[in-house]
Amino acid sequence: MKKFLKVFLILVLIIGITGCNKPVKEKTDAEKFKEEYESLNGTESSSGKTIRTISISKDNPFVYATEDDIVEKIDNNETFIVYFGFSSCPWCRSILEEMERAAKDLNINKIYYVDVLDIRDVQEINNEGNIVTTKEGTEGYHALVERIGDVLSEYTLTSKDGETVNLGVKRIYAPNVVVVSSGKAIQMEEGISEELTDPYAELTDNMKKFTYNKFKCLFECFNDEQNTCQKNAC
Repeated sequence: MKKFLKVFLILVLIIGITGCNKPVKEKTDAEKFKEEYESLNGTESSSGKTIRTISISKDNPFVYATEDDIVEKIDNNETFIVYFGFSSCPWCRSILEEMERAAKDLNINKIYYVDVLDIRDVQEINNEGNIVTTKEGTEGYHALVERIGDVLSEYTLTSKDGETVNLGVKRIYAPNVVVVSSGKAIQMEEGISEELTDPYAELTDNMKKFTYNKFKCLFECFNDEQNTCQKNAC
């Protein structure tokens, strides 16, 4: 009996040890994306405003990628969708829910996500009125702009006099959602309603409808698998 009890206790100990060492299940990209964006719900932004509360589903289509990953996919002549943004971007948060809803309705199950917060160059107008670079963008970022520049907006700044200064180069803004077909960027969409002048403001039904329809058009273009979509077609 004592021998049996000893063997039993050893087995219990072994099971306990192996149970403690059970590997933790790694989160999926969809789970990470949901956590990244929802973790900022209701918090205070750097400008002192309350960050919009949004709800992202656990089975969202977003897959993390770097700027270098996207450059490689373009050079491999792949077809895909990529969303450029970052979690604290108020404009991004104003369009994400409707973009995800449109993606599900159009059976889009993969949208690459590139966080652009720290990869872009930053230009400013100094006190003398000269344009200076205050932060250099990554090599991958500049390579990406070169490849998808046809669908991007111009990089502009506002002077002290309120005038718009065009820097003569393209820029990836946030949010920018780009469709790439066989290695060629064929359309970009921001999905922001003109009625939304303050990215922290409450979204009206009309604003949401506008955003949904813009992305519905974009994703229909992607599903056609043809280079028939042109910039601003949606």
